[in-house]
Amino acid sequence: MRKKLAAKNHFRGMFQGIFVRYGTKNGYKGPIKTVLLRQIQAVGGEIVSDHLWFNFTKGFEALGVCQEDDHIEFCARVKRYEKGYNGYRDDVYCPIETDYKLSHPTQIKKIEEAVYAESLCVK
Repeated sequence: MRKKLAAKNHFRGMFQGIFVRYGTKNGYKGPIKTVLLRQIQAVGGEIVSDHLWFNFTKGFEALGVCQEDDHIEFCARVKRYEKGYNGYRDDVYCPIETDYKLSHPTQIKKIEEAVYAESLCVK
C-alpha cells in the first residue's frame, strides 16, 4: 500500500514523476494505451510512490513523444481503489487489497528538472 498517498486521500495537488515507458492494458473495446511514471513526488520533494501507471489521456498526448527520464509535472487527485481478483476461479489467488492512486491528471507538462510548484492546482 502507498502509505504516503493514503495520508493525502482526496487531496488534489501538483506532482512530478519521471517518464519510464508507454504500455497497454486490456479494455472493454480493445487495448488501452498507458504511461508509466516513476519516483512520483509531491510538492516539497516528498516521494509518495515508487511508480504509477496512468491512462494515455489527451493531456499526455499533447506532450508529444516522451523519452525515458523526461520529467513530467501534473496536477492530480489522490483516490482509494481496490486491487486483486474477485472472481470464482480456484486456480487464481490474489486477495483484494486497498491501495491508493493518482487520478484525473491535468495540467500535464514536461519540465527541465525537478522544480516544485505551488501545492494547489490552478483551475
